[in-house]
Amino acid sequence: MPEDEDIEIVARHLSIQGRVQGVWYRASAQAEARRLGLRGWVRNRHDGSVEALVIGLQAAIDAFIDWAQIGPPKAQVLRIEISTADEEPTEGFEQRPTC
Repeated sequence: MPEDEDIEIVARHLSIQGRVQGVWYRASAQAEARRLGLRGWVRNRHDGSVEALVIGLQAAIDAFIDWAQIGPPKAQVLRIEISTADEEPTEGFEQRPTC
């Protein structure tokens, strides 16, 4: 039944590349994820990318990915790699230290 897919909680790992550090990407991603009711985290990577784990309804994750492809005004997103992830026990959506 297609409606069941709408209520299933899923997790996705995103690797966001481009000009995404020093442009408020993490804070903006946190605000967008919270607005969409997602759980998870976002952090900078030493290679200059940003990575995120988003957990929630598929429709909300799709909306987050649409936002992530653009990001905040000063960002220039070149590519996002998306993979299926395991759900982690998290409350809310947090910024984590650089990894």
